[in-house]
Amino acid sequence: MKRAYYSNDISQFLVDSPSSVLGILSTAHEFNLEEQQRNAWIKQIEILQTSLQGIPGKVYFEYSIPRVGKRVDLIVISGNALFSIEFKVGSSQFDSYAADQAMDYALDLKNFHEGSHQIDIFPVLVATEATHTEALPSRFDDGVWSLTKTNSQNLSIELQTLKKNAKGPEIDLLKWEVSGYKPTPTIVEAAKALYSGHQVEEISRSDAGATNLSITSAALKKTIDESISQKKKTICLVTGVPGAGKTLVGLDLATSWNNPAANQHAVLLSGNGPLVEILQEALAKDEANRSKASSPVKLSAARAKAKSFIQNIHHFRDEGLRTDAPPPEKVVIFDEAQRAWNKTQTTKFMKTKKGVADFDHSEPEYLIKLMDRHADWAVIICLVGGGQEINTGEAGISEWLDAIHNKFPHWQVCLPSTTSSADIPNIEKFVQAFSSRHHVDKNLHLTASVRSFRSERVSDFMSALLDKDIAKAKALYSEIKEKYPIKLTRSLEEAKLWLKEKSRGNERYGILASSGAGRLKAHGLDVKSRIEPVNWFLNDKKDVRSSFFMEDVATEFHVQGLELDWTCVAWDIDFILSLKKETKFRSFAGTKWNNIKSSTDQSYLKNKYRVLLTRARQGLVLFVPKGDPHDGTRPPGDYEELFSYLQYILND
Repeated sequence: MKRAYYSNDISQFLVDSPSSVLGILSTAHEFNLEEQQRNAWIKQIEILQTSLQGIPGKVYFEYSIPRVGKRVDLIVISGNALFSIEFKVGSSQFDSYAADQAMDYALDLKNFHEGSHQIDIFPVLVATEATHTEALPSRFDDGVWSLTKTNSQNLSIELQTLKKNAKGPEIDLLKWEVSGYKPTPTIVEAAKALYSGHQVEEISRSDAGATNLSITSAALKKTIDESISQKKKTICLVTGVPGAGKTLVGLDLATSWNNPAANQHAVLLSGNGPLVEILQEALAKDEANRSKASSPVKLSAARAKAKSFIQNIHHFRDEGLRTDAPPPEKVVIFDEAQRAWNKTQTTKFMKTKKGVADFDHSEPEYLIKLMDRHADWAVIICLVGGGQEINTGEAGISEWLDAIHNKFPHWQVCLPSTTSSADIPNIEKFVQAFSSRHHVDKNLHLTASVRSFRSERVSDFMSALLDKDIAKAKALYSEIKEKYPIKLTRSLEEAKLWLKEKSRGNERYGILASSGAGRLKAHGLDVKSRIEPVNWFLNDKKDVRSSFFMEDVATEFHVQGLELDWTCVAWDIDFILSLKKETKFRSFAGTKWNNIKSSTDQSYLKNKYRVLLTRARQGLVLFVPKGDPHDGTRPPGDYEELFSYLQYILND
């Protein structure tokens, strides 16, 4: 795929007529060309044909960044330097949003474009009418330089000056151009890109060592085609390590197969309320913003459309109670299927909240029953996250398989061939029970994390840390620490400062804590205080409700299935790991801590911390309070015990 609208050697670009360059840009443009965009290109061409005099290399206009569905105004490669340039034509000031955008593009190239991993990248913001330049070049450890802010008159001087600071060998232009782009988008970025028409191949990694998301998507689409042609009903299980992109697979399938005009209806369902709300709002706002360039769509209409694409699983369930008709969707994708409710929890809820006294199904059984209403074919896809059950009544994936085995013998089953009892308990029993009506597919298991793009071993390290496999944890930390920093501190203010210093551009950060962290309130972190997940995850640095302000703390219930670039995990003494003593599992009620004795509840608490510790894409800081000898609910010894364990793991 040609990633730039226009590219050429600088020497040729300087002699090309502005009208011919504009013509190529206009032809490549995907929407009706507005006068404002046309005028901006004319001005950029004019400025560059003056500013690039005497600079050898190559120029790329409108270079695609599919991870976020955007394009960089200009990339200039000269010698051993790459300049990522963002223009604000007609502007006399350097707006903070524009500065963050310019830095974001440079970071995207550095992190996800193979040809840019080892080269120096200089982000540049050009406010054409600004009266001054702000340039104090400094180089970060990864080779991305601090942002240079300049105007049209000084652009040439700044490029020449910055070029002298570049380190490393000359960039091989041909090699750079054909280098792979292997992004790892956040789930919000991925949803917006897929929803706007990008393919999963454009926004997902394709490492030889990892099962490519596009391969998994293709396997599922093949299953759908076979179910249609053979008029059969099928349930597929997709497993993978934490952060492997299971939800991304679901989003790809829901967008690519959902075509109302062809009577194709697919929906992604999740019981994760915050995730659903955040994705619905992000998709709606993104569509409304994108539509301004062609045919404006009202935000209310965009919200209604987004809600047909991703829904809360409970709304889908409740709609089935109102009618005996089959759902309009014949393909449903259940995200975090292991969190569906067991029979006891579902029956209790339906009786007390919905007034249905005779309800007698687990949630998986009832949801399969709804899809079984289709006369000919239907497909259910369960996205399974092993070790992520965090709440009472969550059934685990075996509840789905039990229902299929006991109540729906005519349904076919597709299982991943590479899995374990951690993903699907008693998998061997089910394989034997399903006999001839199942098949296995290695492409239904995702083997590598795409959340922590700086290191695939982060989830392995966190598991070893929580399991108190000390030798393994220390060995894994030595592998990841250079690319994935983890800081341990007793000071909340130091933790906040660390997040601010690490974050660049629009990289998002925030504070997380267990919902059972009852005594963090002494530090201003009240886990019982209600937050609005949409505001916390989507709003910008100027909004006090956003994660950036670090005034509101999000719990495992708010962040499961989502991620931030940098996190602070505030660790209370509800879960105490120790070098010499048994792990302590506790809950805070009233004025004291109570021991948790149930092995199931202990497992839930451990999984809560597993979720919290795997939300950061680039690094995290662990804050362990010091306690207070005058407060019986915050004994310093307990905090010291936990701190000592973490310190031993994180220190060489």
